[in-house]
Amino acid sequence: MPQIKYMSASEAAEKWNISHRRVITLCRENRIENAAMLGNMWIIPKDAKKPSDRRSVRYDNNENARPFLKWAGGKSQLLPQIRQFYPKELGVTIKKYCEPMVGAGAVLFDVLNSYCLDQILINDANYELINAFESIKYNADILIAGLEMIEDEYLKLNDYHRKQYYYDKRFEFNEFIKNPSAANALTRATLFIFLNKTCFNGLYRVNKKGEFNVPIGSYKNPTICDKENILLVCEKLQNVKMTVAHYKTISSFVDENTFVYFDPPYRPITKTSRFTSYNLENFSDKHQIELAEYIKELTKQNVKIMANNSDPKNIDPNDNFFDDLYAPLNIYRVDAKRYINSKGSNRGLIKELLITNY
Repeated sequence: MPQIKYMSASEAAEKWNISHRRVITLCRENRIENAAMLGNMWIIPKDAKKPSDRRSVRYDNNENARPFLKWAGGKSQLLPQIRQFYPKELGVTIKKYCEPMVGAGAVLFDVLNSYCLDQILINDANYELINAFESIKYNADILIAGLEMIEDEYLKLNDYHRKQYYYDKRFEFNEFIKNPSAANALTRATLFIFLNKTCFNGLYRVNKKGEFNVPIGSYKNPTICDKENILLVCEKLQNVKMTVAHYKTISSFVDENTFVYFDPPYRPITKTSRFTSYNLENFSDKHQIELAEYIKELTKQNVKIMANNSDPKNIDPNDNFFDDLYAPLNIYRVDAKRYINSKGSNRGLIKELLITNY
């Protein structure tokens, strides 16, 4: 009987033109015949066939990671529409993904759940948001332990004492973010997630001093620690690079094999919808124009780009701000549910913009 000759996972990745991480995943899923563990590494028969690509996906898979935060303007409800517009080359010739304003990362996790990519970069101007992502990536178990303790304490309280507990934790968080450090990073991330799960509508808003100032929300039984999802998120983030910087810093990362998704703070469509103060600096029309110009610069470099924003035509049919700004790119109007509104009767379907350069 002939002896089986083996290759390493790295050699298989090079041979099949896929990532090393993807090969490991295929081995763990028992999709490569006669693959075996030798010590702490996978070995694969040299004559093994590359498994067929099943990544084009079951979106209802319970093993899929999802956002670990609630987030104003989050895209979870819009994903069925958004994924219809992903570039057809994603996961084939497009092997890099970038999200420069990641927020809760609904599109990020949808892409990570669905495609095997070689390089992923996420970025946000919110330092504490990226700290939460990094804490899950590197210290998920410790973070879970802290959240479980807070959840146990909080859920035992009555409404009066929950309110007191919330504002005590908000004060504690604001004291820590005055002097952020590696030593208090996990504590900040734990408090950040707790406040996000219990504050009003998942808003992240700061005052002129940079202090988080969102009031408590009214939730009967909030899930503060979703252990299973946090562990899935941790696994998905292992190949993800994270930065806190202006979105234009992605220029050194992107190329013609990159898909970039921009989800900026939306342009308010009414005077009462100005909930864009995620950081100290509001995202004004001037910033919207600068972003559009940058997207056009990247378009000239053949980078595949998708962006979302509000549709001013919901209020004023003659408002062509974005239609003019993004000409001649593709502008689609898709249905979305409005969640940021003090009146429940006004939380219905509106149109949002989805912009692509392909």
